[in-house]
Amino acid sequence: MLETAVIVPTYNEKDNIATLVPMLLDLPVDLAVIIVDDNSPDGTGDLAAELSAAHPDRVFLIQREGKLGLGTAYLAGFEFALQHDFNRIMTMDADFSHHPRYIPGMVEASRVGVFRVIGSRDVPGGETPDFPLRRRLLSWGANAFTHTLLGLNARDTTAGFRCYRREVLSSLPLDSIFSNGYSFLIEMLWLVQNAGFTVGEVPIVFEDRIHGKSKISQREIARALYTVMRLFARRVLGRSAVVLIGEERPS
Repeated sequence: MLETAVIVPTYNEKDNIATLVPMLLDLPVDLAVIIVDDNSPDGTGDLAAELSAAHPDRVFLIQREGKLGLGTAYLAGFEFALQHDFNRIMTMDADFSHHPRYIPGMVEASRVGVFRVIGSRDVPGGETPDFPLRRRLLSWGANAFTHTLLGLNARDTTAGFRCYRREVLSSLPLDSIFSNGYSFLIEMLWLVQNAGFTVGEVPIVFEDRIHGKSKISQREIARALYTVMRLFARRVLGRSAVVLIGEERPS
């Protein structure tokens, strides 16, 4: 039985998944790929269906009716993976900014006492060589702002390249998450840390996409700012960020 599932949200990523999925299947890790496509106009969903038909036990497609957002795509993938009893559940972008070569190391790190692993740009050994100065400053500022207000321990708080152990996701009230888009990543990290789970980081070189266009917009940045302020208010007011359901907090 396959132990690890990799969730890949897609919107107009046909050129990328044609290369990405075979690379994932060739890794020395027993994994399945869950593609969550938001009815891409470029035919990404059709190609994903072909890949699923060619690898029915390893490639799965969740085809949605429209562009519903990154956060809900992750939630759909989480639900599918939990229902199919995967023990490790990963998330990654389809554009090769998260390179498959880091997956074996992230999976291994999750076996040694870490409940969630981040493929991090901001720990020693991590890099963003393709980022212009403006984007580097934006990333640094976003992380500094989030650290200061929310007290998060992870260095890279907005990274979407992550590996969760099953008990983490099954313990969190995923249906109660308010955020969507990239701010979802911040709220997930907040929930995981406040639930008492340990978070580790593995350095990666984050490379800019070659095919397609970035999905980060000014609106996404505003949403992330709102999410941080909303969670900061909960922190100041002393409200519990998460209620564990049927699980003990790890020591």
